[in-house]
Amino acid sequence: MLISVKIAEKSFGPKVLYNDLAFEIQEGEKVGLIGRNGTGKSTLLHLITGQDTDFHGEVNIKRGTVVISSRQEHHGHEAKTVLEYIQGDLPEYAHLTHIIDTYPETMGSNHRKLQTFSDALERFGQLGYYQIEDEIKQAFESYQIDPNKLHKSIGSLSGGEKRMIELIKVQRSRGDIALIDEPTNHMDYVAKAEFIKWFKGAQEAVLVITHDRDLLNIVDRIIEIRDGKCFSFRGNYRAYLKTNTSQITNQVNEYDLSQRRIANLEQDAVRFRRLKERSRDPGTIRRFKSQELKAKDQIEELRKTVKPTFWIDQESASTMNDKLTAAYDKHKTKNIKISTRKKSAESRGRLLIKANKLSLGYDNTPLFEGISFGVYEGERLRLHGRNGAGKSTIVQAIMAKAYDEPLASKCFAGDIEVEKEIKIGLYEQEINPRYLPMTLNEAIEQILEDKKLPISQQRVKQLLSDYLFNPISDGQMLVEHLSGGQKARVQLISMLADDPQVLILDEPTNHLDLPSIEELEDSMKDYHGAIIYISHDSLFAEKMGGETITINK
Repeated sequence: MLISVKIAEKSFGPKVLYNDLAFEIQEGEKVGLIGRNGTGKSTLLHLITGQDTDFHGEVNIKRGTVVISSRQEHHGHEAKTVLEYIQGDLPEYAHLTHIIDTYPETMGSNHRKLQTFSDALERFGQLGYYQIEDEIKQAFESYQIDPNKLHKSIGSLSGGEKRMIELIKVQRSRGDIALIDEPTNHMDYVAKAEFIKWFKGAQEAVLVITHDRDLLNIVDRIIEIRDGKCFSFRGNYRAYLKTNTSQITNQVNEYDLSQRRIANLEQDAVRFRRLKERSRDPGTIRRFKSQELKAKDQIEELRKTVKPTFWIDQESASTMNDKLTAAYDKHKTKNIKISTRKKSAESRGRLLIKANKLSLGYDNTPLFEGISFGVYEGERLRLHGRNGAGKSTIVQAIMAKAYDEPLASKCFAGDIEVEKEIKIGLYEQEINPRYLPMTLNEAIEQILEDKKLPISQQRVKQLLSDYLFNPISDGQMLVEHLSGGQKARVQLISMLADDPQVLILDEPTNHLDLPSIEELEDSMKDYHGAIIYISHDSLFAEKMGGETITINK
């Protein structure tokens, strides 16, 4: 056992995040950590690393265990070069380097210092740090990152590049356990394949927060945070779905029986009260009163049972019998509610967007050449290619053409045609920064105002409720304080608010939890308009379908 976690309670203000949460990680084990947005997955990693100590319970790490974790933020490190940053986080590197660099000036004939210096040189070699720069360069090549960026500052890198730098750091650290948060977000298919190759062969244990189903399909075990506790599922994602279905159907059946028992007891309580009121004999009155109170006590005891979280994937749910299906539909946990107009038999009609032998780029360098496609109403088109190949540049060009805005890139050849006055809903990889300082209420109002839609408190509250926000308590939360999944839900609200004829989705599954991904896939399948999407989630692409346009650098 490398790590044992037992959290009696972890709270944020009045909200209890964990309640008797417990799990262990074994040596060499690959574990996927999943859970609905806001259940505390990232917080759990902070507890293990010691970044958060405000909880009741204990985290025990086997003596001598080297724990390596990826960072989400890089405040205070922006001026460091990438090489300095990676080296600084490697186990023992800073300590050994300090000895090797400073002891020769002061140790003289001091035998203790001479031994310490000699030991440091030997340990430095054992850890392979004499070749560290060459190894990091090789990792850059594997992830197809420009090697020149090794000597650039961390602050100059894009969000996707910083994420891959974190992975290179974790992989080269060769600790006993690696803690990684959403590693494949923003990765293209080449980088993702390289990461999965490392993941499969890694000697260290790995605890990874992810809802990437490709990655979950190669883990040894899945831990789900649900209702403040941890539930462990041996095997990969397919095994999880099977076991989860079995467990949840049993829980649904038990909960449904308890609810029916409550309903029967309520009827009994009413019946005993009426019989008591009609009775004249004191003994009979006492008997019926006693039975009424007994029924009420049983109701109160049954109502103490907190309703568990119920979610079963749609494919598994479709195999349940009618009785279980009815109970599940009645009690299942609320999911986001994506409302779109559905396809009709006449959906495939107008040509909405067309690219003619298009070539876009910046300065004097085109990113690609000769890209042509047409998107009709009701059709799906996938833009596929490496990061930096020009997928987002094409999206920007479509938006500029549709809304008569200046083109950020340079058009070297061809053009884009967009039907006049169509509305396009855009889902970007990151939320628009202008919303970050706003409260959630203000952000929703701003979205409605930008799209020239009526604004009312009722409309704002309804949207918040549809996307799993509490209309009362969450409205005053700052957007910048929302989790990645919560921000993703705000982006969905923005994309769909004015019933657009075209949707453009840029890596929409990055921050969504599994039930939300499934709801998105389901709603997009029936969406009436055209969809252009960018995704390296193979299951999402399989569900979406449509023509694929590959963009090469």
